[in-house]
Formats: sequence, structure tokens, C-alpha cells
Amino acid sequence: MKVLVTGGLGYIGSHTCVELSKKYSVVIADNLINSEIEVLDRINNIAHSKVIFEKIDLRNKKEVAFLFEKHGDITGIIHFAALKAVGESIEKPLLYYENNINSLLNILEQVQQLNSEINFIFSSSCTVYGVPLNLPITEEEPIKKAFSPYGETKQICENIISSSSKLNMNLKSISLRYFNPIGAHESAAIGELPLGKPQNLIPYITQSVAGVRGDLTIFGNDYNTPDGTCIRDYIHVVDLADAHIKALEYLSDKEFSTNEVFNIGTGKGTSVMEIINSFQDCTGKKINYKIGGRRKGDIDATFADNRKSLNTLSWSPRYSIEQALESAWNWEKNYREISE
Repeated sequence: MKVLVTGGLGYIGSHTCVELSKKYSVVIADNLINSEIEVLDRINNIAHSKVIFEKIDLRNKKEVAFLFEKHGDITGIIHFAALKAVGESIEKPLLYYENNINSLLNILEQVQQLNSEINFIFSSSCTVYGVPLNLPITEEEPIKKAFSPYGETKQICENIISSSSKLNMNLKSISLRYFNPIGAHESAAIGELPLGKPQNLIPYITQSVAGVRGDLTIFGNDYNTPDGTCIRDYIHVVDLADAHIKALEYLSDKEFSTNEVFNIGTGKGTSVMEIINSFQDCTGKKINYKIGGRRKGDIDATFADNRKSLNTLSWSPRYSIEQALESAWNWEKNYREISE
């Protein structure tokens, strides 16, 4: 089975490609606007079989058509490719709508022309829920207005996939609604490597401790949580990668077209301050931080009800917060060649 992974050189994509390589032939399509080509060598150094790379801009219909013509034996697609910074999407909404939506449309247009079944996994996000009415968040949580254009693109893309699945009997699809992936591969060969200033908590922590960044800013300590800092559901990226394998296997067993959604999280919320304390405890490294104002688009708390994934996909997270944080620091040390 050949699986196309769009955005496969990115953080979640690279870890998923390594896990996929244990069972599948993997083709990565990436335009490198949000990733580095060196990641391909890092993937292939730890992959179980060599991963194929195609430099493709998914916004370009001709390039996407060429990709599907060249790899006509694709039976699975995992669509990661997207811009994903909430803050940037507020500043550059048109860029996010154009990139995230058009790339999906071009892929589905090619899928519609195929005569074979396609198992399609979409990289979605818990941001589709907006401000949740209930915690933990189930898949039945009403979809409300997103707080950012990034979140809106995920909502729109889920709707597009749902509509396509109803019309295309060869398309079987799942949208995985991620919570907050952290950590790195146990080899420390790949990990989270944001271009420019990190927008996520963990890479900012590791870069700050490594001396690449200044003090960490905690965006608000007056939220309605026990310690005043935001609560999120942090899941090890390798556990998240494994969820994609389980989702592909689940779709492969389906005889008819389907479209489903699953939360992928640990089912437990952890605050920013708890993350800071845990990182310091498991690495022995001090984090210098200061308190800043709230960041636009942030909400008090989100964490998953993951029972549907546990029961239906036969998936469960294996790694603890401490293991994830330690692996993130090991990756940072390896990448920066820091010796201790």
C-alpha cells in the first residue's frame, strides 16, 4: 500500500512518515515553505524503508495532477500540508484561506478522477470546537465560530471532505482532531523545528533553555483555571503519528464510503505552569519566564474526551507528559549539538 503524505517534512508529518514506513510505501509531497529539506535525510536515517520525496506546491493544479499521474498506485492519503499558526492567521487571513483550502480542493479533485478506493486522513484540530460548552470535549460538541482564520479553515476543510465523501463512493475519510502534539522521536533525529520564532509552548521552552531565545513569556495568568494559566491536552507526537496508522487500518476494513471524526488527545488537561514545572523536574533545567498579557484567540481550557478513538480505532496514547518533554529536550540538544 502506497501512502501519500502531504506536508510530510513538517513536525507531525515527519514522525508519521517514520511510523508509516514500518508497514507502507511512503511518498512525501511538500513545497518546503514551512519545513527544511534536511528533514528528509533525518527521516530516511531512521525509517524502516526509504521515503520518496516530491517537491510539489499543492496550490498548483498542474503540479498536483502530475503528482497523481506519477504515483497512480496511491491507496492512502494523509493530508497535513497547511499553514497552522493561530496568531499569524489573524494577521494574514487571506493567506490561510488560499493555502489551506485550495490545496485540499486540488487533491480531492484528483481523487475524484481515480477509479480506485482512497483512504483519506485529514489533519484537523480541536480549534474547530471554538470555546467548548463542556469538558472534556467529545466529538458531539457543537461546532461554533472559530477564534481564528486558521480554525475556520479546518472547519471549512472538514465540510468539504464530508461533502466529497457523500458524492465519491471511492472516498473513505477520517478527520483527526488533534489537541496539542509535543515531544520528539526517541532517536532525537527528528522533532519540532519551527521556522523563525516558535508559536507553540514547548519549542519556545527548549529554545529558551538552549540559549537561542530569551525568557519565556506566559501569555496570561488570570484564566479561569486552578493556577491561572491556560490548560491544554498535550499528546506525544509519536502517539499522534500512531493514531494515523490506526485510522488507515480502520478505513481499509470499511467496505463502503464513510466520513468520520475522532479526537486525538490524552484525555487529560495540563496547565502552562504544570508544563514548566514538569520540564524543570525531568530535565533538571531551569526555565526563566515572565508573565505577559493574554494572547488573542486563546481560551481557558481544552482537553479531549478520547473514548471514541480508544474504542473504535483500538488506539491509545503510550507516552507520559514527562517522556514527551524529555524527548523534546533531547531533540533540541541533538539539533543544537549541546553537550552536558
